Amino acid sequence: MRRAATGVLEIAYFELGEADGWPVVLSHGFPYDPHAYDEVAPRLVEAGARVIVPYLRGFGPTRFLSGASMRSGQQSALGKDIVDLLDALEIRQATLAGYDWGGLASCVASALWPERVAGLVSYAGYDVIDVERLRHSYDPALEHAVWYQHLFQHERGRECLSLHRRDLCRMLWMQWSPTWEFDEETFERTATSFDNPDFVDIVIHSYRFDFGLAAGDPALEKLESRLAQKPPINVPAITIDGTQDPLKPGGTADHAKMFRSRHEHRVVECGHNLPWEAPEEFANAVLTVRSWAAEQ
Repeated sequence: MRRAATGVLEIAYFELGEADGWPVVLSHGFPYDPHAYDEVAPRLVEAGARVIVPYLRGFGPTRFLSGASMRSGQQSALGKDIVDLLDALEIRQATLAGYDWGGLASCVASALWPERVAGLVSYAGYDVIDVERLRHSYDPALEHAVWYQHLFQHERGRECLSLHRRDLCRMLWMQWSPTWEFDEETFERTATSFDNPDFVDIVIHSYRFDFGLAAGDPALEKLESRLAQKPPINVPAITIDGTQDPLKPGGTADHAKMFRSRHEHRVVECGHNLPWEAPEEFANAVLTVRSWAAEQ
């Protein structure tokens, strides 16, 4: 494991492959960690990639450089963290791929800093948070599926996550990926990442900000204003839906209008945890986007 200092964080990350390989950043979601890509990364390395898999803010060994920094989990912070990591590693441009929070971060970085992105793989389409839309209700079935987000709006939710983070996160793994069978060793290997001292604050702020019930970091206000305008993504992209993901009923094929460069939408037989459940399909999407970028 390696570490890179940005203006706000010391980001812990794994790096696989040769230093002169084509760079790809694989970003994990909540509540997961870089182990989600254990079976994806080797496939990419075989294809000549320099694979970088960071721990997101609030996860694992990644730490804030200052105690005074706001423990923000908002989308612009997640996207900027990727670009800041590229800066720290002196990488001019990289392919970005992710799901859940990692998909959000990758989409944000692609929308706001397209010159830094060679191509994008995003699970669940144009995964940029529409904060204004989240102020209003959805179909009851979806509201039921995101029960944890409602819980986190209350202080009892902060307490529950703090005291029972493993039980809560294990429950989410099971509900979101109903056909994925994992053992306790697999879960615990990732669950240690939830012991980060900022994990609870980051998670709680993220979902409260998404619901429009918590203020964001003032330093990121201009970026959030740009995201509120729903900027299109102008880099080659593949978006993917899982057929058994309760968080995305009906899929996201209708997001195609938000992608203005070469774009393809795929559907995979899996739940929410795509790279772990279907590593070959995820790696194939990254390699396809890479081939598109090489043609330009």
